[in-house]
Amino acid sequence: MSIIDGRAIARKYQEVLRRDVAHLADREIVPAIAPILIGEDSAARVYYRAKARLAKSLGIRYAGVELPGEAREEELLDVISRLNADPQIDGIFVELPLPSHISRERIAYAVSAEKDVDGINPVSMGQMLVESASAANYRQLNAQRRVLLPATPQAVMELLLESGVDLVGANAVVIGRSLSVGRPLGLLLLTEGVTVTICHSKTLSIETITRRADIVCVAVGHPRFITADMVKEGAVVIDIGINVTPEGIVGDVDYEEVAPRASLITPIPGGVGPMTTTMIMANVVKCASNRE
Repeated sequence: MSIIDGRAIARKYQEVLRRDVAHLADREIVPAIAPILIGEDSAARVYYRAKARLAKSLGIRYAGVELPGEAREEELLDVISRLNADPQIDGIFVELPLPSHISRERIAYAVSAEKDVDGINPVSMGQMLVESASAANYRQLNAQRRVLLPATPQAVMELLLESGVDLVGANAVVIGRSLSVGRPLGLLLLTEGVTVTICHSKTLSIETITRRADIVCVAVGHPRFITADMVKEGAVVIDIGINVTPEGIVGDVDYEEVAPRASLITPIPGGVGPMTTTMIMANVVKCASNRE
């Protein structure tokens, strides 16, 4: 068993981003990200601050906006509209979860597709789907100037490729069908010639499917959902889950049980998370490079 060190791979990618930011400075462009935090959710605030630290280290301007939890939906939409219109803001990121009185769908539509650094706008999703049909692989798709891929699926792909996982012809199971992770991840894996099965809460005998998989990607939000008997010997296991339990933060994979069976596995923390934040910043730099 080997651990996929998300922090180390993220640091390597960040060095490339620093060079890209320096090149943009030659054009007198300073990339800027505007995360929006609504309310006092502790996990959301952690991510909000993590973006601030990483942006500063990369030379990206951080223009975060904080709103109280009781802020009306129209107030949030007004903030997004202002940021959409600001030519000095390259990326907009709305921290989740949103308060229950705010529609995630309306917010997703409101974020400009040109600044949508987490790929939540339906236009962003459509561009990803259409361009994936002609892209030879994930990297070619990601190189498309106007394509902004959702950060977490993008992070998973980078970790797999940087770890040297042979994807062509592999069988992968993605557990979780969310619009932000499961479904787009399945599409990105397809671009690399992977045979993909997406499982979810209504999948029958899920363990019979996961035991056949060369690659298991888990994003269901259930602590230690994947156990050793659900994974075949030598599988690659990507744990995307973050769950707060009385024992601390754990993933969707029972790490202690599963790790000895896996050829490669991501830890929690230090696996997908650092790479996801890095991919958000990569999308900001991409948006900045698209400035006319």
